[in-house]
Amino acid sequence: MIALEIWSDPICPWCYIGKARLDRALESRPAHPFDIRWRPFQLNPDMPPGGMARDDYLSLKFGDADGVLNAYRPVIDAAEATGLSLDLPAITRTPNTLDAHRLIHWAGLEGRQTAVVSSLFRAYFQQGRDIGDPQILVDLAEGCGMDRAMTERLLASDADAAQIREADRDARARGMQGVPCFILDGQYAISGAQPVTLWQEVIDDLAREGHT
Repeated sequence: MIALEIWSDPICPWCYIGKARLDRALESRPAHPFDIRWRPFQLNPDMPPGGMARDDYLSLKFGDADGVLNAYRPVIDAAEATGLSLDLPAITRTPNTLDAHRLIHWAGLEGRQTAVVSSLFRAYFQQGRDIGDPQILVDLAEGCGMDRAMTERLLASDADAAQIREADRDARARGMQGVPCFILDGQYAISGAQPVTLWQEVIDDLAREGHT
């Protein structure tokens, strides 16, 4: 197996799109050699712990309504072309994603990382749920087979928060400025929401080299 590490944030639309495209490629190449591991990157590391109203966040980041539309039109077009449905108007809060990243980390210890990442993306982008809310995170964890009571206890503590913050800072120190960012075999970086065909070519090249 070859490690494919994915730096991502569950409120990043391009990460959602990038994952969907990678998924399509993996479905078409079921013998792929990837061992997928999700790594933390916060788009807004200084976000208040309780998050903020979505409208306020968009205004601060993009300015007026035209600025918001210009920023999100490519996202909407790319999602539609990828076969993803987004319900952006349903999103009323932009959360701090530290706890979501902690949940992803714990899911990795149980072999449930990708399931939890998928659940977080769907909850945020399709259902408009506040994935900074511990109870919503507990519900999502339970839905992916994680222990509800244990997840509640962990979220109520500071467990692994410092580790997530450090991993985020380390990614930035290494020059990572945006996500998604895919690191193949600890050596080769692939940035952005790449098309399905690129991943198929990567998998095919690896197969020719004897990696299956």
